[in-house]
Amino acid sequence: METILSSHSLSPILNPKSSTTCKNILSPSVQPRSASLFLSKPFTCCSLKKTNSQSVKPSLAEEPKNWFVHAQQGLAALAISLALNFSPIMHTGNALASEFDVLNEGPPKDSYLVDDANVLSKVTKSDLKQLLSDLESRKNYHINFITVRKLTSKADAFEYADQVLERWYPTLEEGSNKGIVVLVTSQKEGAVTGGPKFVEAVGEKILDATVSENLPVLATEERYNEAIISSAKRLAAAIDGLPDPGGPLVKDNKRESNFKTREETEEKRGQFSLVVGGLLVIAFVVPMAQYYAYVSRK
Repeated sequence: METILSSHSLSPILNPKSSTTCKNILSPSVQPRSASLFLSKPFTCCSLKKTNSQSVKPSLAEEPKNWFVHAQQGLAALAISLALNFSPIMHTGNALASEFDVLNEGPPKDSYLVDDANVLSKVTKSDLKQLLSDLESRKNYHINFITVRKLTSKADAFEYADQVLERWYPTLEEGSNKGIVVLVTSQKEGAVTGGPKFVEAVGEKILDATVSENLPVLATEERYNEAIISSAKRLAAAIDGLPDPGGPLVKDNKRESNFKTREETEEKRGQFSLVVGGLLVIAFVVPMAQYYAYVSRK
């Protein structure tokens, strides 16, 4: 114990002078090495602290920034989806542009049909083109058929047909031998108009019959293909001077009345009174008979 706790062993710690003396006793080769070791450690610690502080601070600053960016993107996507789903103006604009597009695009160049309502089949389009092209090559009368879903700019199909004729063929020379047939699917009505030569060739009787029979009757039954083809055949037959093929047969939709006549009502009333009277007699007589049988047994 004395050797371990000797004054010589404790003197470097308690006496600072002795510690300096010990430093001087060390060899020169040992002193720089120890000094380099002691000096390098603080610098290493400082560098680690700096890098840690620099790496932590940007990450903490970027987290709110990234959260804010994601929130902005989410709100923008939500606003766009709501605008697309719940905006009636966009859908209404597309629906209202239909009839005006027909006016602005002009007459069809490769066919005789503008099926804006998209209700006609390919077979109907092909048959209509063949029929009207043959008529134009023989008689020099050009008929255009138009289908639209709904009219918003004009009161009825006749006004719209006149507007199309004036827009497509602004001069009398261009529109004299032209005809326009319009079918409005939502209103189940149609119209036929044309230039002076076309109206004279067809005749007022066939024009009125086509408008009142072929177009509305078949459109009411949603037989749009037959409405267009039958109207085209009827107009072409009138121009060729052939007999009128006639319009579609109108179905008799008369329903039988559910109301009873006076005689039937009186007859039913007598039967009802008889049944009610019989039930009342049974309701009184049967309990009394049961009571009498029960009392007589006693």
